[in-house]
Amino acid sequence: MGVMQSNKLNDIYRNIRYSKPMNKLDPLSLDFTALRTLRLVHEFRSFSHAAESLGVTQSTVSYGIDRMRKAFGDPLFVRQGVDIVPTDRCSDIVATITPMIDEFMALSLSKDFDPAASTATVSLSCNYYERVTLLPGLMRHLRRDAPRLRVNILSSTVRGKEQLDRGESDMLIGPIKVMQGSYYRRRLLDDYYVAVMSSANPLAGSSLTKDQYLSAPSVIVTYGGTWRSRFLQDIEHDGQSLNAVMEVPSPAHIPSLLHQTDLIATVPYRIAQSYRGDVVIADTPYPAPFEIDLSWTARTHDSPLHGWVRGILARVAANQA
Repeated sequence: MGVMQSNKLNDIYRNIRYSKPMNKLDPLSLDFTALRTLRLVHEFRSFSHAAESLGVTQSTVSYGIDRMRKAFGDPLFVRQGVDIVPTDRCSDIVATITPMIDEFMALSLSKDFDPAASTATVSLSCNYYERVTLLPGLMRHLRRDAPRLRVNILSSTVRGKEQLDRGESDMLIGPIKVMQGSYYRRRLLDDYYVAVMSSANPLAGSSLTKDQYLSAPSVIVTYGGTWRSRFLQDIEHDGQSLNAVMEVPSPAHIPSLLHQTDLIATVPYRIAQSYRGDVVIADTPYPAPFEIDLSWTARTHDSPLHGWVRGILARVAANQA
């Protein structure tokens, strides 16, 4: 028997084992810990990662999932090669229990909040843009009004929503739209893309035509993930492409890369402003306007602490308008 055929048979045997009739367990015997475990396994597609997130052993997670299989009369997860895949029934259950878990966790939040005395930790998911434009102002407010409050910053890349869902972060700041009804959202900033270049660049000080912009040797900022900037999508939709000669994961060191060269880079206008006088800024034929939103869930919606921090972020953003 070939290796591929043997692997397929092993998968079938595993799925039969997970799908076999189970002794029914009273669903009301499940607690929120079990439901949270199910949600994490569903999101991570991994028993071991869920166990690590919960701070328990993998056998504890396996035991909890086995109990829920009996309670719901469904295998919940089946093997496909080395991966586990949720059943449709499992995904339906997770969609239903997610707002229940968040609302229940919200009940445990204290309604009394004194910024000056708080020693809580607030976790934010964001990327370089938000760290440059919003976090300095936020931290100035916190150090003045809540000096004992701690802030944990998570790099969201394209995983910000997952971090929010898993409770790893309390808020998500970025251009990614979280549209589902169980999330709350507030617009913070509007921005658009501009070209930046060295003052020694022959194009410096002039308006860029489409031909000049597309043919200029460009440094492309990838932001270290699969997410693509809106202006790149607009150029592609126009049937065009940039003359890309370099890719970098962050706009952090763009000025030094452009210095004394004919290179240009395209970055958000507020990022370009943060470079001070180290670059020359020019409008591009593809400004691609975008918004920066603040998103959160029911878990922290009624929390005085998180509401206070959200209010500060809104004021910091308003001062930049």
